[in-house]
Amino acid sequence: MKKTVMIAAVALAMCGCAPKSDNPLFNEFTAPFGIAPFSEITIEHYREGMLKGMDEQKAEIAAIVANQDAPTFENTIEAMDCSGELLRKVRGTFSPLSSSNSTDEMRELEKELSPLFSSHSDDIYMNADLFARVKAVYEQRESLGLNAEQSKVLENIYKRFVNSGAELNDEQKAKLRELNKELSMLQLTFSQNLLYETNNTFVTVDSVEELAGLPEENIAAAAKMAEQNGQAGKWMFNMQRPSCNPVLQYCENRELREKVYNAYYNRGNQDNDHDNKAISAKIVALRLEKARLMGFENYAQMALDDRMAKTPEAVYNLLEQVWTPAVKKAQEEIEDIRREIRKEGKNFEPAGWDYMYYLDKAKKAKYAVDEQEIRSYLEINNVMQGVFYVANKLYGLTFKEITADVPSYEPSAKAYEVIDRDGKTLAIFYSDNFPRESKRAGAWCTSFRGQSYENGGRVIPIVVNCCNSAASTGDGPALQSIDNVETIFHEFGHALHSFMRDVQYNGAGGVERDFVELPSQINEHWAFHPEVLAVYAKHYKTGEIIPMELVKKIEESSKYGQGFATVEYIAASLSDMDLHVLTEIPENLNVMDFEAEGLAKRGIPSQILPRYRMTNFSHTMGGGYTAGYYSYMWAEVLDADAFDAFAETGDIFNQEVATKFRNHILTPGGIDDGMTMYKAFRGREPQIDALLRNRGMK
Repeated sequence: MKKTVMIAAVALAMCGCAPKSDNPLFNEFTAPFGIAPFSEITIEHYREGMLKGMDEQKAEIAAIVANQDAPTFENTIEAMDCSGELLRKVRGTFSPLSSSNSTDEMRELEKELSPLFSSHSDDIYMNADLFARVKAVYEQRESLGLNAEQSKVLENIYKRFVNSGAELNDEQKAKLRELNKELSMLQLTFSQNLLYETNNTFVTVDSVEELAGLPEENIAAAAKMAEQNGQAGKWMFNMQRPSCNPVLQYCENRELREKVYNAYYNRGNQDNDHDNKAISAKIVALRLEKARLMGFENYAQMALDDRMAKTPEAVYNLLEQVWTPAVKKAQEEIEDIRREIRKEGKNFEPAGWDYMYYLDKAKKAKYAVDEQEIRSYLEINNVMQGVFYVANKLYGLTFKEITADVPSYEPSAKAYEVIDRDGKTLAIFYSDNFPRESKRAGAWCTSFRGQSYENGGRVIPIVVNCCNSAASTGDGPALQSIDNVETIFHEFGHALHSFMRDVQYNGAGGVERDFVELPSQINEHWAFHPEVLAVYAKHYKTGEIIPMELVKKIEESSKYGQGFATVEYIAASLSDMDLHVLTEIPENLNVMDFEAEGLAKRGIPSQILPRYRMTNFSHTMGGGYTAGYYSYMWAEVLDADAFDAFAETGDIFNQEVATKFRNHILTPGGIDDGMTMYKAFRGREPQIDALLRNRGMK
């Protein structure tokens, strides 16, 4: 796509023919594949770049409004879609680093710029004269001869204006601006508090005898963490999952498990300077106020308006279909846990900090499967080869590691050139697998540059997968759990979606929030398939391929523990929805009490807490998945049904099905709505049966 002449003229007038700037962000990136020179960019460069980027976009928007010609798709919609190129470039470089390599300076800059970004967006989407031009084009859309992508971009831009308050009166617009600015800052503060709590909440152990049962590599990692924190001779655990989860799963010391469990689930709930209770309550109240201002009864109605689910009722219907069988399955698991406790000659009622530990024992007793044994076959570099193998077998992609002349934002992150079946470079991929203090918890896919078109040519995306997988200790291998491997495959599914997207317009790139997890979740299905394990699951010492006997054990035991996993997930999803369907905010709302009361009424087992409690629930309180955490379950209906399309052929790498999935799901971006794309792939709407079967509930 080419910029309109008008926008190009504005940009030329602003930059002229200036010599090369001292700010690398203002120059063309000359490294291979146009990768940013990360080490050369200072915090002041980012500040200057984002401020200038906003100024440039303001000028571009002003030029659209000032155009005396009648509004057309080209001079209004396409011009808007093209605007803000510098701002996209700068934010695209900064944002991935702010979540994976954050510094005090970066966090301060985020706080400084958050209200400015909020105001900048409001200045665009509450601009009455600009909206008048957009509306004029929208009202004549049927007669413009637009293609499918252009029609979608027009619809998306028009809806964004409406959903951003363009039709409000001046007083209402002023109020919405205040709400947006305050919400933006509160969500950022919540996220920064959580980052601090995750990395700086420690449980310290004085004696190695207290760590009985914990694998040697985890003991070594805890000793290293203690040494790094001035506690040499002790053992420390922070609240990153690779640090604390092994304690909950393997450590015999029940008192230590309890300490770690409570520390993890109470992040943001410690009545300290980083407490998130009051912040969360304020966010919920402001969101409701915003929804009412926009004409909705509650925030969930507003958030779901442009998603596949459409209504809160549809979300609750899905979650409740799975909740009852999940609780039943969890109660069966709890009874297994009680039996394991009695085997030890003990008689206490299991608590939350006993669940993972005794469920692991019950799993071993039922299936003779030892996850520690399995881990010895799941070395991180081999796992990545398995990920690449699946992408090659399905879509013909190959991955060439780039080791020279490519800027690195993090020494442990590996860069790859992604080459398509036809030999052309499809994307650049960074694999960033290990935790560090500057990196937030969890796993996510992001990009330094999204796919686009420039002067008729496809600009390849630069995609990043960030995980917090188990790192090596010293010279030892980085051995992964089954959960970590699934997470790596999951995030790579998002990366595949980003690699293959091929749209002409920026405004057509995104899909509905409850569709976005389909490409990631379906990719998990290949992770432990016997044919795939035979490729990458090699013993880290001997190189021996994982024995078929062990593969069978993995298959047989794969559904065990799904009661716990499903209940903790749906519990979080229900709490998210419950807060955002409120039409009145209770006086002195305590989000933790609200969460507990709502789940108790639904009969949640006392041994299970939501996967994320409200003070550390960044998906909803940090923004992004607000009234949307259900999306993983919604997408699981799609991914389970979609994988059946492969399985029904008898070939999980069936090329006809893979091609249809690529063409109808991965490539089109958001040109169509999610259900239209899914039905084009599958030939029908999805069915829930496969999900229940996969989770062992049918």
